Amino acid sequence: MLTTWLSVRCCSLIHIGEGRTTRQSFSYMSHFMRPFCRRKLSFLTSFSGHSPTRSDIQVAPLRTESCVAATRGARPHHFLPRATHCSSASSTMVAAGVSHGNRSLTYFPARRDESVVERHFGETVADPYRWLENPDSEETKEFVEEQNNVSRPLYRTPIREKFFAKLEQIYDYPKYGVPFREGDMWFHWYNTGLQNQHVLYGRKSLTDETAEVVLDPNSWTEDGTAAVGNVVFTDDGSLMAYTRSERGSDWKRIFVKRVTDGYLFPDVLKHVKFSSLAWSPDNRGFFYNRYDVDDEDQDDSGRANAQHDFQKAFYHKLGTDQKEDILILAFPDQPKWLSEITVSWDHRFLIAGIAESCSPTNQVWIADLDTIRTSNAQGMFDFSKLKWNKIIENFDAGYEYLTNDGTEFVFLTNKDAPLYKLVKIDLAKPEEASWKTLIEERTELLSSADVVDGDKLVLHYFRDVTSQLEVRNLHTGKLLGEISLPLGSVKKISGERRFPHLLFSFTSFTTPSDIYQVNVAAAAKSGDWTPTLYRQTKLDGADLSQLEVRQEFFDGKDGTKIPMFIVHKKGIKRDGSNPANLYGYGGFNISITPFFSASWVVAMLNLGMIMAVANIRGGGEYGRAWYEAAIKTKKQVSYDDFQQAAEYLIAQKYTSPQRLAIEGGSNGGLLVGACINQRPDLYGAAIIHVGVLDLLRFHKFTIGHAWTSDYGNPENEEEFPAILAISPLHNIGKGRGKGKGHQYPAVLLLTGDHDDRVSPFHSLKYIAELQHSVGSSPKQTNPLVIRVDTNTGHGAGKPVKKTIEEAADVYGFLANALHIQWHEQ
Repeated sequence: MLTTWLSVRCCSLIHIGEGRTTRQSFSYMSHFMRPFCRRKLSFLTSFSGHSPTRSDIQVAPLRTESCVAATRGARPHHFLPRATHCSSASSTMVAAGVSHGNRSLTYFPARRDESVVERHFGETVADPYRWLENPDSEETKEFVEEQNNVSRPLYRTPIREKFFAKLEQIYDYPKYGVPFREGDMWFHWYNTGLQNQHVLYGRKSLTDETAEVVLDPNSWTEDGTAAVGNVVFTDDGSLMAYTRSERGSDWKRIFVKRVTDGYLFPDVLKHVKFSSLAWSPDNRGFFYNRYDVDDEDQDDSGRANAQHDFQKAFYHKLGTDQKEDILILAFPDQPKWLSEITVSWDHRFLIAGIAESCSPTNQVWIADLDTIRTSNAQGMFDFSKLKWNKIIENFDAGYEYLTNDGTEFVFLTNKDAPLYKLVKIDLAKPEEASWKTLIEERTELLSSADVVDGDKLVLHYFRDVTSQLEVRNLHTGKLLGEISLPLGSVKKISGERRFPHLLFSFTSFTTPSDIYQVNVAAAAKSGDWTPTLYRQTKLDGADLSQLEVRQEFFDGKDGTKIPMFIVHKKGIKRDGSNPANLYGYGGFNISITPFFSASWVVAMLNLGMIMAVANIRGGGEYGRAWYEAAIKTKKQVSYDDFQQAAEYLIAQKYTSPQRLAIEGGSNGGLLVGACINQRPDLYGAAIIHVGVLDLLRFHKFTIGHAWTSDYGNPENEEEFPAILAISPLHNIGKGRGKGKGHQYPAVLLLTGDHDDRVSPFHSLKYIAELQHSVGSSPKQTNPLVIRVDTNTGHGAGKPVKKTIEEAADVYGFLANALHIQWHEQ
C-alpha cells in the first residue's frame, strides 16, 4: 500500500498496462518515470512524479514526483512510509538559425526578462523565463504553439508514419489483467487491443468465460482522456468506489457504483489528490484524502500548479453530502505530511501510514475500531471519536502493513535491514525491544510480501533485478517451497488471506504479460509449487524469437558493479555502427525491472536499434543503501553511473556516440538533462519526457516539496551548492571533461499541458534557455525542440491512441537524428 501511494506522488510516469484494482486501495503502476517512490504508502507513490513503470507501448517508464502509483493486483500493499514577481521588462529577442539535414530551423524568439534575479547564499541566479510558469497567459500559449510548429516537421516523417502503422498493428492484441476475487465474484481488467482505456469485467467464477462489463471508462469521453484511478470493493463485492481523473491530472473525483445492477450513487467527492481509499468495516462509507480549496464548488484544474499543503483524511458516509464528512486525521503543524488509511484484514483496526517526503520512511499510527462501536446499531461506528495510537513516531525507517492476528502485527520494514525483512509488533508491547523477526534480511532484496490461504506467506525477492518467488509459513517463517520463474519480472500478485487462490502476472523484455496460477492447497500438501499457465498473451506482426536479452555489469566511477539489460535483434555486429537507446531512471527508490514494450519491439526489429536499461544508483534495485548512495548532495552519482553506462556501450562496440540516444522521464528526464549538459559529446540524441529541470524552484509547486528527499532542499545552505551544480536549467552549456565546448545532441523534450505533477514550465523554461544559449551557436547543428501535448498530464491514464502517437513521434525524431533506415520484416 505504501509503495503504490508514494509512487504516485514521486516523479513517476505510468505506463499503460493491465488495469489496476485493489480492495483497500489502488494506485497506478509507474509508467514513464517521474518522481515516484517504491517503498511508500500506496498513495505516496502517486505523488512522486517520477515513476519508472513502463507501458507496454512506450519505450521507458516514467516516474512521478508524488510518490504514489503502483498497484498490487487484487490487494493493496500497505506500506506506511515507506516566488519573485516577474517584471514586465522585455529584453532583446534572438532568433537562431539551425541547420538539420536539408532543413533550417528558426527558433521562436522568446522574451527574456533579465530583471528576474535572485540571491541564493551568495550566488546570483537569473530566471529570465519565469513568466513561463504561468500556463494560462497568452504569452505562454503563444510560446507553446510556436514551439510545436518548429518541432513537428522534425518527427512527422515517413519513418514516423511507418512506425505508427507497425506499432498499432503489433499493439492490437487482447490484454488481460490478473483476476482478483471480491466476495463471491471474480473481476479482471481487459482491453480488446486498441481501446483507449482498460475495461473492468466481472464473472461468477475463475473458470467462467461469460463476463459482464462492470466499469468502462471509454464511455466517459470521446477522446479517451478520462481514466480510472483507485478502485476498491466492499468485502462482499456488492459496492465499488473508484476515482476518476480527467486529461491526465492528478486531481480525482470519487464515485460509488453498485455492482449487481450498475446503479451509480449520487455521491460525488471532489478535491481528491494523492488519496488512499478504503471501505469502513460496516460498508456504510469509506475513508479518503483531500485538500482544502477556496471554493468547494469549483472544479479542480489540471493546469494549476499551486503548492499542496495540509492534506487531510476523512470518512464519508454513503448518501450524505461531502461537506458532512468526518475529519479523522490532519496535521495542522505539519503542512507537508501525507497519510494513507488502511483497514486491517480482520476489520478491527484502522492503520495510518504517514510520510513527510518520498523517502522510504514513515510513521505508523493505529486506531482500535472496537472502541468506537455504537450501541444503537450493530456494526456501526462513531468515527468522530477515533483515537490514534502512535506505534512508530519517527521517520527513521519504512513500515508496510502486511497482516495481523489480534494485536500482533506483521510489517515489511527496512529498519536495520536495507534489503528488508518481516517483523512482528504487538500493540500490547510496541517498544522496539519487544519486536520479533519473522523473516530475516537476506542478500537479495525483499520487494514485497503477501498472505494467501490463511497462513501462507508469498515473498517476492529481486536477485540482480529479476524476480524470485518463495512461499513460507506465516507463523513460523518455515520454507514451504519455491515458485520457479524464468528471467523476468512478477508485476501483479492476486491473493488474499481470506481466499485460497494465488495468481500472478509475469513479463520480460520479450514476453508480454502472461498470467500464472498456483493451486495453493495442493502445493502445500505435495511441496510442488510449480505454477500453471492460466492465460498466455500472444501478439501478431512481430517474431519475438528474433530478439535476445543479456544482462551485463559495468563499473561505476568508484568501482561499484552496476547491472544493465541489453536487448536487441539476434545476430547484430558489434562494430559500433548500431543505433541504440539507453534508458535510465535512478531515483526515488524505484527499481526498473524487465518489462515488455511494443514500441521497443518495433525499434529493434524494424529500425535495428539496441535497447538498454541501466539500473543506476538512486533506484531501489539493491535496497535502501543503493538508493541512498545517490540522493541529495550525492545525486551526481546517478549521473556518473549513467554516463559510465554510455561509455560501456561505446567501448563494447554496441554503438557509437553519434548513434546513441538516451531517454528518461520525470526523474529520468532530470537524469537526461543533467547528462547532456555535462557530457554532450557522448550522445547523438536525447529524449526528455516530463522532466524535473528547474531544481531551484521544483519544491514550490504542486507536490514538489516531497521530492526534497531525493534532490535536497534549495533553501538549505548546505545542500544548495550540490543542487545548483546539477540543475539542468542552470547548467546549460557547462560541459565537463570531453564535453566542454561540444555541441549538444539532437534534443526532444515532451510534456503535457495538464501535467500537475511535474509542471510543464520545467520543460518550457529549459527549452527556451537551451535554444537561446546553445541554439544560437553556429556549431550547434543538431535541433533543440519540444513537443507539448494537449489534454494529457504526467502519464497516468493517457489514452492508447495518444500513447501510440507519442511513441511514433519519438522514433520519427530519433530516426532523423541517428540516421536510421526502416527495414521491413
